[in-house]
Formats: sequence, C-alpha cells, structure tokens
Amino acid sequence: MEENYSTTFKRLAAYIKPYFLGFVIALIGMLGYAGIDVLFISEIQTFIDDGITEKNSEVLAAAPLFVIAVFFLRGVFNYMATYGLGWVGSNIVMKMRQELYEKMLTLPVTYHDAESNGSLISKITFDTEQIENACSKALMTLVREGAMVVGLLAVMFYHSWKLSVAIIVLVPIVALIVTYVTKRFRVISKRIQSAMGNVTRQSEQMLSGHKVILAFGGQKKETESFFDTNNHNRQQRMKMVVTKTLSVSSIQVIASFALAAVLYISAQPEMLGTLSPGTFSVVLSSMMMLLRPLKMLTTVNSEFQRGLTAAKSVFEVLDVESEVNNGTITKETVKGHLSFNNVNFAYAGTNKNVITNFSLNIKPGTTVALVGRSGSGKTTISNFVPRYYFPNEGNITIDGDDINEFELTNLRSHIAMVSQQVVLFNDSIANNIAYGMSRVTRAEVENAAKLAHVLEFTDQLENGLDTEVGENGALLSGGQRQRIAIARAILRDSPILILDEATSALDTESETCNSRRNAAPND
Repeated sequence: MEENYSTTFKRLAAYIKPYFLGFVIALIGMLGYAGIDVLFISEIQTFIDDGITEKNSEVLAAAPLFVIAVFFLRGVFNYMATYGLGWVGSNIVMKMRQELYEKMLTLPVTYHDAESNGSLISKITFDTEQIENACSKALMTLVREGAMVVGLLAVMFYHSWKLSVAIIVLVPIVALIVTYVTKRFRVISKRIQSAMGNVTRQSEQMLSGHKVILAFGGQKKETESFFDTNNHNRQQRMKMVVTKTLSVSSIQVIASFALAAVLYISAQPEMLGTLSPGTFSVVLSSMMMLLRPLKMLTTVNSEFQRGLTAAKSVFEVLDVESEVNNGTITKETVKGHLSFNNVNFAYAGTNKNVITNFSLNIKPGTTVALVGRSGSGKTTISNFVPRYYFPNEGNITIDGDDINEFELTNLRSHIAMVSQQVVLFNDSIANNIAYGMSRVTRAEVENAAKLAHVLEFTDQLENGLDTEVGENGALLSGGQRQRIAIARAILRDSPILILDEATSALDTESETCNSRRNAAPND
C-alpha cells in the first residue's frame, strides 16, 4: 500500500514539470513567508534586552520600521505562494481532467458497461477537486508550516539549548501520531470517494429516471435509499473529522507538557542567573508559535492524503487499456459487402454462448432483417460491426477484409447506426443531425431532415432546425428523437446502415418511408 502511494506521489509530482517556474515562485513565497515569521520572533530578544532593558533609543526607533517592513514582505511572500500554487494546482487539475475526459472517450464499450456513469462523473469532478486541494492548500501548509517548525526550533536552540531540549521529547511522539493518522486518513479518504461516487450515481439515476419514479410512485423508496447513501457519506466524513480533531488535541496536550517543562527549567536558580528576559521571551514565544504549525500540519495531512487517494483513483482510470486499434487498413470508400463467419460469443464472466456458429452474408445494396426474441443476440450482432464487442470465435469481414484489420476510426466512418436508445446532445436539432460531420452544408442537413420527416415537426417550431432539444432531447417526443437520429444516419451516407429498432416510436407512414433505406441488421 505504501509503495502504491509513493508511486502515486511521484507520478503526481511529474505533472508539476511544465509549470516548474510557477512552482519555484510559490516555493520561494512559502519559504520566505515562514522565514519572515521566524525572523520576527528571533528579534524579540533584541527589542526587549537592547531596547527596553538597556533603554537603547536607536533600537526602539527602528522597531516600527522593522515591523512595517516585515509585514510588507510577509504580504508579498504570501501573494507569491498563494497565487503561484493556485496557478500550478489549477493547471495540473485542468490537465488531469482533460486527460481523464479524453481517456473515457477512448475506453471500450465493455468498460462503460461495467462502470456507473455517476462513479465516472465523480472522478472528473470530486476526485480532481481533492487533487487541486492537495496541490494548493495542502502543499502550501506542508511546506510553509514545516519550514516554520524547523525555523522556530533553530531559533529556540540558538538562544537557549537548555530550555529547548524539552521539545525534543515531543518530536518522536508527534511522528508516531502523524504516522498512524496518515494511514487512517488514507482508509477513510478511499471510503469517502466511494461514498461520493454512490451519491453522484444515485443522483444521476434519479434525474434520468424521474418519470418512471413518478409513474410508479417510487418517491419514498428513492428518498429512503438516497438517505442511506447520503448518511453513509456523512458518517465517513465525521470519521475524518474525529480523527483530525483527536490528533490535533493529542499533540496540543503533549506540547503543553513541553511548555510546562520550559517554565519549570526557567524557574530554577541556576537558570535565573543566566537567562535574560529577551531570551526567555523568544524561547517561550517560539514554543507557543510551534503549536499552530503543528496543529495545521496534522490537520492538513487529511487533505493531502485525500488528494493522494483521489490521484490514485484517477490514475487507475488513466491506466485502463484503451480500445484496441491495431488495424492498418484505411479506405476512402467500401462497397459494404458484410460477412459473418462462424461467430461465437459469450459475455464476460459466463461460459454460455449467446451466439453460436452464426454466419451471414450480406451483399451490397441489400436489406437484411434479424428477427427473434428479446435477448437472443440481435443487438449484440450489430455491435460486432463497429467493434464495440469482439466475437470469441469466428470473424467478420467487409469486402473480404477482416474488420479487425481496419483502422478503427476509418472502419466506423463506413458505418451509420441508429440504436434502440437514441442519444441527442443539448444542442440544436441541426447540430444534432450534423454531429461528427466536419464538412457539411446547411442544404445537406435540411435534405437529410426532409428525408427523415424531421421537417414535418420543425416547421411548426419558432426556430425550426435551430431549436434546442434539451438534455438528451427531453423537449422532444420519442418519435421526434428517432427521426433526428435517422436524419443523422442519412446525412452520414455510409455504405453500411444499421438500424436497431430505429422506427419503434414512429408513426406508420414515417416508418414505411424510412424502412425503404438499406439496413443491416435490424433489431
């Protein structure tokens, strides 16, 4: 487990390289901020002993200017650190989100079948947000407060090692607490991410299926189910809060013993004779100042571990093998001679074939319909052609060439599909028809819309083909969505047209007209 997180950290750190200059500026800002605070504490001894005790007017006169200069530099260094890390963190997260989004576009259909949309969306949104927190807020605290601890310890030992030795007892105990808390944070962080994925998944499921929920009176069931999921998420977060609070409180209690030891040693006769007021004030102030960075280091550790856990989750997706695309054949056009040769197929995790010794020869210009019971494999057969699924045995050819030998993008450019579940994007009707077509004229879009009987209802709309369809075509009827999908396939004008129950929601006249176009196979 430790090795995995070490590898994750190194991989995450590699994302900093393109923004190294910004990171260096932020690092200077963080170290400068900590150094200024340490400098201010260390000069207390001069102010008290030389200024107040010795009545040195020059020291007292310089003190106001010193304070102004210190706080000015403190503000400059704080701006450098905050802006620099914010810039680096936001760029890293943007890059990771882009890589994650692009990766999901290349993952095989079988991967998306096995993963819920909610969980994948959670990785793009929630997980990357945790990484940004780790790259900015958490990293700033770790570096700045860590430097503060080192600086304050140096000041304490420089002014009086006898008083400061009490703090040495604190270090190993704090290290043990931090080690335990770090492991605990990682476990809880993983549970929180899983819980957030469930919240996102269930929310997405409710929004996409709200009509069914209303129709069948499932509000109570969904409400109770979401409450359980939501409450589980709350419980995991509270475990994080409890762990964080107990660790901070423990360190503060332990630090109080070290502070008490300093006060006890200071009160001894041999110390009173050699200890100046300024030295005592510096050591005591440094020790009091140590409590804040120690508290923040323990607290921010949770953010850092959550970021590492999130990064590990994101990298797991990025490491999934993309769609197989080893083919080299590219053709501008094909005739569309499609052949299935002794194809066998069984779904992953099962030994029973859903398709056995299937052979079919479809000549160019012909229409073939596959008829059978639901679940008999008609849709699966159609999904072999664009290589969404792969047969366990047998092969499929187009014009005599095995489809696996085709370059994937080129293969799919020769195929137009209209599936059972029509997918429309939140855009205009015209843009949905022309989706994926880089070079297409308005006249061609209108002609495809006419052939698919889309104009019959768009002519009644105020904006015609430029009407927005809403989320997945929510503003349209089922038949209207199917007509748009058919128009999209017509515009593609591919030699192989696959219709998978593409006319189930159309009226009889429209279905008859559209069925005259070439189709193979039809579910």
